[in-house]
Amino acid sequence: MAAGEDRIAAIATPPGRGGIGVVRVSGAGLAGFARALTGREPLPRRATLSDFHAADGSTLDRGILLFFPAPHSFTGEDVLELQGHGGPVVMQMLLGRCIELGARVAAPGEFSRRAFLNDKLDLVQAEAVADLIEAETAAAARSAVRSLSGEFSREVHALVARLVDLRMRVEAALDFPEEEIDVMGEGDVARRLVAWRADLGALLGRARAGSMLRSGLHLVLAGLPNVGKSSLLNRLAGEERAIVTDVAGTTRDVLRETIQLDGIPMHVIDTAGLRQTDDPVERIGVERAWREIGRADVVLQLVDARSGETAGDREIATGLPVGVERIVLENKCDLAGLAAERREHDGQVSLRLSAVTGEGIGLLHDELLRVAGWRGHGEDVVLARERHLEALAIANEKSALAVRRIGEVELCAEELRQTQEALARITGEFTADDLLGEIFSRFCIGK
Repeated sequence: MAAGEDRIAAIATPPGRGGIGVVRVSGAGLAGFARALTGREPLPRRATLSDFHAADGSTLDRGILLFFPAPHSFTGEDVLELQGHGGPVVMQMLLGRCIELGARVAAPGEFSRRAFLNDKLDLVQAEAVADLIEAETAAAARSAVRSLSGEFSREVHALVARLVDLRMRVEAALDFPEEEIDVMGEGDVARRLVAWRADLGALLGRARAGSMLRSGLHLVLAGLPNVGKSSLLNRLAGEERAIVTDVAGTTRDVLRETIQLDGIPMHVIDTAGLRQTDDPVERIGVERAWREIGRADVVLQLVDARSGETAGDREIATGLPVGVERIVLENKCDLAGLAAERREHDGQVSLRLSAVTGEGIGLLHDELLRVAGWRGHGEDVVLARERHLEALAIANEKSALAVRRIGEVELCAEELRQTQEALARITGEFTADDLLGEIFSRFCIGK
């Protein structure tokens, strides 16, 4: 059997017990494989009630056999799906029988990788399979389905097609410099390239919003002891997740809760009050708090609205990592007799609110969506991964250089070539094998 045509098998359903479990097999010549397993000829694309036999002819299980002959299958190879009873022992017995018949256990993501290599999916669509499985919100799931259907890929291909036409015009000026006709179109190429970059920028913006939809925002609640961090966590979570008392230093470890704002996951992390302490347990909590702050997308620094920012609050602010988004929350406005409001001074946003009464929480929701770059994109966002954003950013940078070098034809042509190469990486038309291995190794077994 040729390399790449070996048979792979895996349990495609999650571990544990269930009414139905699925073993999936992909490779060449699976009609004979199915005959050995069931004693009958498999019918293409038809669910057939079958006994699944052990090597000695005894019945391992009774279930449904589905056979998808190549090339009309998910992987582009012959594919068998054995739908049996969903007990872990039964599933392992069926998988073991498939191994006896010449299959090997599939690596994570190997079915999807074969679908990509056999041109059944491009790389964006293959990644969308994993994103759909891992979606944490309904909005993320809907966006993953659109990518799986090829929507993102079609937009990238459309940009590439227009770019190829521009490259053709620019490179014609290199190939035929003696022609009297201005193949650069007296500024037409420049105008079209600027318009092309506007469309690329729009796609990049939607991809950034979709990336946030996919991964969410990591929010760390930080501040001095007893400023209401745990009360705010409970308010955002909608339930009593953290212990709240008047005793300073109640929170001594990290508490995590994921909420949704307009479909975006927000990973909220409550931390110990930041202060010098001789208590060894509380000191560990403070160290962990600073560790979480170092990983944050946004730090929500709580201060007491009755006193405003103190020297201790300012000391915390100066200790925050450079570049991290900081929002000051003046909590307990109800006790201070102050109304909730949003203020901004020299780029620093402050919100006045009450975690106990909920006053001003709507302002916080709006501010978090603003920081996330979310403007209610809804159904047009692209559920982008980090590598997609990187490729789009490179294309944006290289095409900007091409615009500036439009009068230097050779340099302009090279920038456009690199622009196209960056976009091709998104769908996998130009992708190194080691990158493919990294991408698919993060998939589920059996997918």
